[in-house]
Amino acid sequence: QVQLVESGGGLVQAGGSLRLSCAASGRTFSSYVMGWFRQAPGKEREFVASISRSGGVDKYANVIKGRFTISRDNAKNTVLLKMNSLKVADTALYYCAASETRSSGNVPPIRTYEYAYWGQGTQVTVSS
Repeated sequence: QVQLVESGGGLVQAGGSLRLSCAASGRTFSSYVMGWFRQAPGKEREFVASISRSGGVDKYANVIKGRFTISRDNAKNTVLLKMNSLKVADTALYYCAASETRSSGNVPPIRTYEYAYWGQGTQVTVSS
């Protein structure tokens, strides 16, 4: 089992940047695929980005592609989400999640049900 704690959220103006961090503890961090999801008020939780166990393969939601970058440091048990050119529509509670799913080509999963472990979330608010 793995425990996840997110940090780095906050209030930022449109066009600004934030870096979210997720610290993991428990079982071997490198045995999990990691993902970031977000949930805005009144909306379903949605996929943002995911990264394979080694960090060699990543996936992004189309709405954030080119603006956000996911990375991981297995030595530090950390996964990051660097967010640039933030928009008001990016306002949400951002969650870090861990998955034990194994897929061909090491393509990291993008569906919420494929992730068994979740953090408590960190709020990102983008003002106009």
